[in-house]
Amino acid sequence: MNRQIYVNLPVKNLERSKQFFSSLGFTFNPQFTNDSGACMVIGDNSYAMLLAENFFQTFTKKPVADATRSTEVLVCLSCESRGEVDELVRKAVAAGGKAPNPPQDHGFMYGHGFEDPDGHVWELMHMDASAGPPQ
Repeated sequence: MNRQIYVNLPVKNLERSKQFFSSLGFTFNPQFTNDSGACMVIGDNSYAMLLAENFFQTFTKKPVADATRSTEVLVCLSCESRGEVDELVRKAVAAGGKAPNPPQDHGFMYGHGFEDPDGHVWELMHMDASAGPPQ
């Protein structure tokens, strides 16, 4: 079975979120996108459901976290190169996100990340499998 993963994230302004992620090069599946949510295609079998906060609330009895004030999840995406990591962070900052931490270079792995306009943390990493982790 090929599993799919759908990360569901509450957003305060769905159109703003769609514009933000579109500017980073992500696309949306129109079949699963409407006024309440948008299905962002991350890769084969990987999606983020950006859900209007009031719609997101219908899926849980718990309070919805305000990601600008607390961390509810860290989403990590692999990238093809260090350059792609840096380029996505650059695009995110230009589109209204922020880079709260400096890049991390561990030799075999390079990472950086950004916060989207709703405060969700998106970590980006490139791993050089040939280098392997330090022993």
